[in-house]
Amino acid sequence: MTDTVYEQLRDFLDQFPLGFPRTDTGLEINILKRLMTEDEAETLVHLTPFAEETAQIAARMGVDEEALADKLESMANRGLIFRIRRGGKTLFNAVPFMIGLYEYSVQHMDAELAALYKEYYKQAYQAEMATSNIPGFKVIPIDHIVGSEITLIPSCMLEDRVRKARVISVAPCICRKEALLTGTGCNRPEETCLHFGAAAEYYIENGIGRPISADEALAVIKQADQAGLVHAGANTQHLSNLCNCCPCCCASLKGIAHGGMDKHGFLNSLFMAVVDPDCCTGCGVCIDRCPVQAISVNDYAVADPLKCLGCGLCSTDCPVEAITMHLREDREEPYDTVIDMGLAILKGKEQKKTQDTDKQ
Repeated sequence: MTDTVYEQLRDFLDQFPLGFPRTDTGLEINILKRLMTEDEAETLVHLTPFAEETAQIAARMGVDEEALADKLESMANRGLIFRIRRGGKTLFNAVPFMIGLYEYSVQHMDAELAALYKEYYKQAYQAEMATSNIPGFKVIPIDHIVGSEITLIPSCMLEDRVRKARVISVAPCICRKEALLTGTGCNRPEETCLHFGAAAEYYIENGIGRPISADEALAVIKQADQAGLVHAGANTQHLSNLCNCCPCCCASLKGIAHGGMDKHGFLNSLFMAVVDPDCCTGCGVCIDRCPVQAISVNDYAVADPLKCLGCGLCSTDCPVEAITMHLREDREEPYDTVIDMGLAILKGKEQKKTQDTDKQ
């Protein structure tokens, strides 16, 4: 048996905006072997990032449509591909490693797979996430801590977006589960990953997450805030998911808080913490709340604009309500669609490659 089919799949996945880079140790091949069979890997490379009916895929592969339909359903059920049902049709598409294969494996991840993921992050994926300098996530504070004089842009109206969602699911955080399985986890809540619309339907149908109401989702967000978790969704106008991230376990925040990496490579900070010096008592509660050490206190608290994520954790626990969140004047608006964001990431990676070549 050779690894040829898995190497082909690795190269296929590496074409996504957030790729799947090779390592000197072949770690990425071991991950793929744990996730799927050779036959499934060979099937996956024939899919595209765009949703298609089985007949289209079968024609491209030259195989029996009925048999392929059963295989694709099985692969979707195990989180290897994405499936959407609309208007009586079932469509399938390939997904990247992240957000995709990694997150969808949360329910069947064991200690061995978690260890592979952890090592792969260290060897290749932390750098891959930050290479383009295009943040894949935007930070969204809870509405009520935003300055009253500010009119929120639609993509940042968190409660409104949650209440308008057609379907909502909640699932365990893959990052915290991985950390717990590898002996480095924290005691923060685990079931905190929210998904909306088609993503929620996929999570629910495949048993990755469970359905919840808008009120329950808002309660999850409130609990996450109390636990010191940063609310972050895909860096697009549409709310498809909401992660609640900790600096010790979660992929993006680890790179910033402990890897010394620029926040812009991971997170789009739309807001900035602003302290009212007349109200602030200098108690220092906000220092402990900040996940990236962006706050210092002399006579009163001050947030470093270069470090501040705009998450609002400092504000929600301020005993005198001296901190509010303000939209940054230099903010970068979220992308209109995932495709727009993906193209920007690919462009950023190509520019980085050119810069690296020029330096040689």
